Amino acid sequence: MRSTSCIRQRADALLQRARSGASEHWLVNDAALASMAQTVAVVTRERYPELRIPFHSRWRHFEAGGVDRKAWLDQDLAALEPPARARSQIDLALVSVLLDAGAGPQWSFAEPGTGQRLGRSEGLGVASFHAFRQGLFSSDPDRPLQADAHGLQRLRLDQLGAAFQVTPANPLVGLEGRLALLQALGAALLSQPEGFGATGRPGHLLDALTEGGTRPTVAAHDVLRALLDTLSGIWPSPNRLGAIPLGDCWQHPAVRGRGLSDGWMPFHKLSQWLTYSLLEPLQWAGMQVDGLDALTGLPEYRNGGLLMDGGVLQLREPANAQRPWLPGDALIVEWRALTVALLDALAPRVRHTLGLSAEQMPLACVLEGGTWAAGRVLAQRLRGGTPPLNIVSDGTVF
Repeated sequence: MRSTSCIRQRADALLQRARSGASEHWLVNDAALASMAQTVAVVTRERYPELRIPFHSRWRHFEAGGVDRKAWLDQDLAALEPPARARSQIDLALVSVLLDAGAGPQWSFAEPGTGQRLGRSEGLGVASFHAFRQGLFSSDPDRPLQADAHGLQRLRLDQLGAAFQVTPANPLVGLEGRLALLQALGAALLSQPEGFGATGRPGHLLDALTEGGTRPTVAAHDVLRALLDTLSGIWPSPNRLGAIPLGDCWQHPAVRGRGLSDGWMPFHKLSQWLTYSLLEPLQWAGMQVDGLDALTGLPEYRNGGLLMDGGVLQLREPANAQRPWLPGDALIVEWRALTVALLDALAPRVRHTLGLSAEQMPLACVLEGGTWAAGRVLAQRLRGGTPPLNIVSDGTVF
């Protein structure tokens, strides 16, 4: 269940089941995929007129409001060698991704210097970027541009809240859950010095993936597998097989599998989002990254909402859009699985509409161009930006 081939196999089985009419919760309208591809293509051209589309990653949020904040970080790190710069970039990306979950409609971040006020994922990204540059996640005052185990473990709720400008008038959903996740990350890093060094820095993944700098090429799925093998224990999800933490895997009665994995639908959404966000630092360090399309589309409320708002996915009971749901509820698990499978079906249609090949526009670029942005556009148009389903989450799944 730590492989994307398993995710795709089980997601596709649930899609075929829904297409046959056997789903208790969902109807699938494949005829709407054509118009959905047109919508995504239009949004992609608006955002990237020359079709030079970057990966869908946390680094895009650091560009919010047209500001190249990475250039600020590059200047901060200019005296370092490329591997050391990449370690800092990985530290930033990993911590920032863990802080990236639904912010709620009321929260925003007022950026010092630019005067921009940013909400949702962009605001979370920019807030975490500034917190990193200020050394919030480092235990060493002489090395602020890093995240390390002791710095993460000693982080307090008031410090994190201040960095994100949280007040009663500016509430951030799931702040406690985000802090717990960072502290759990610190503990996991400290417990694995062979992979993360004596100080427990996420950036030492660079050394593990490159075998100490001797390996010039890495597969995207190897990055994901390294994250799952070393950090699965940090997720607060209660889902386990014996002593093995499963992370973002959930039970669904129609999912079939071998042995103890029977009945479990894996997603690893945040781990895959993190993987997408680590690929660019690896490339900037001179590595070649292969196998981008081994990763799946991200099963979250923007991509899933796109499919609902575009008429590809329909609730059997429309009233279910109003009631609250938990991440482990069968309707939500199935919605996320159908999203994974249908993004794979949508991607080639988007490429065809834009006249691009899979090599020119891998799935990471379809998402960025793309499905996530189109999902936000439709949500804004239909509901003022809120998701199409009411999901009760602590901020670590959605």
